[in-house]
Amino acid sequence: VEKKVGRNDPCPCGSGKKYKNCHGSTQPSAPAGQAPPR
Repeated sequence: VEKKVGRNDPCPCGSGKKYKNCHGSTQPSAPAGQAPPR
């Protein structure tokens, strides 16, 4: 069962980042499972 995660909720991957800054953004330039470099 997968629950809906809000964009401002903590990412379920456990990084501690907000979902929108972690896995919430679907950018083809970033490999799956990695946040884009800052």
